[in-house]
Amino acid sequence: MNVSRVAEVRLPSSVEGTPGTSKHLRSLDGLRAVSIVLVLLDHLGRPWDRGPLDLGVGNYGHLGVVVFFVISGFLITSLLMSEEARKGRVSLKLFYARRAVRIFPAAYVYLACVYLLSQAGWIHLASKDFWYAVTYTVNYDPNPGWQIGHLWSLSVEEQFYLLWPFAFVALGLRRAVWVAAAVILVGPLARAGAWIFLRGTHYDDVPMFPMVADSLAVGCLLAVYRNWLENQRWYLRLLRPGVSIGLLALVLLLNRYTGYGAVEVLGRSVINVALALLVHRSVVHSRDLMGRFLNWTPVVFIGVLSYSFYLWQQIFLDRHSSAWVTEFPQNLVLSFAAALASYYLLEKPLMALRQRLAAS
Repeated sequence: MNVSRVAEVRLPSSVEGTPGTSKHLRSLDGLRAVSIVLVLLDHLGRPWDRGPLDLGVGNYGHLGVVVFFVISGFLITSLLMSEEARKGRVSLKLFYARRAVRIFPAAYVYLACVYLLSQAGWIHLASKDFWYAVTYTVNYDPNPGWQIGHLWSLSVEEQFYLLWPFAFVALGLRRAVWVAAAVILVGPLARAGAWIFLRGTHYDDVPMFPMVADSLAVGCLLAVYRNWLENQRWYLRLLRPGVSIGLLALVLLLNRYTGYGAVEVLGRSVINVALALLVHRSVVHSRDLMGRFLNWTPVVFIGVLSYSFYLWQQIFLDRHSSAWVTEFPQNLVLSFAAALASYYLLEKPLMALRQRLAAS
């Protein structure tokens, strides 16, 4: 298949824009909302006795993060392809500047707050936790403190933002596709190696980049081949409601048994592909019942706040703490208030700068 030919068609509809613009895909914000709710439920647990909430589908908080990864791969690749189509080239400097403006200010304000709380003795974190956090390598920390533990997924995202655009520019789209395909193949091999050699060590279950990057790579390939796929009848059948329900059931079933070797190694690859299909379906069928739910304004708003929620909920949704701020329901209220403050006082004002960088 001619990859460059695939990249020529209808790229603007795939671009991640500012909420409210014609380039913004509200369905994906709806999926972000579903994902962050899964994370919140996982961290909240059972309010009545502060125990873990078992939904019978395995680690659903981690599953929510995997959805984020697939979406990120899809959107970032779409942005790169769109810029190349419009300008004939991709500016790595501007790409990294836009990502820095989006990610760094809110994250470092959170880390500064956590540091002050630690210095005041209200939370307990080791000095190594802060070094892992500020360098975006928490996914290599074998025993992170609770208040920075969630940053493992942001670390994976930042490593992806650093490596994939560089490969895209240095190799070109045609050869970068092979890099993404190689990452998808390496994923199960890395998980198999971890299963064999790291079980029982401090690095058991540490989500190092090679073991989880295939979720992002699947999203990358979805972006590259999206337009071609949407013209294939056999593929469109996979986006029908009945098939989608079956795919969702398969994802939940496999997710429940990821603690078993074969499912851990290969089942996660199947989950990635199934989630990519469901992500694509949310874009293609944005007007059916599920699409209308994902595009419903309150759901979209939660999705827009998902990064803010992701950062700040970790302070308040701590089942191991007896502090008043971690008790239900004030923990949820405070999480929401902190997310709103982060978004409206810091993140949203910086959107204008991001738009100027995007227009450069």
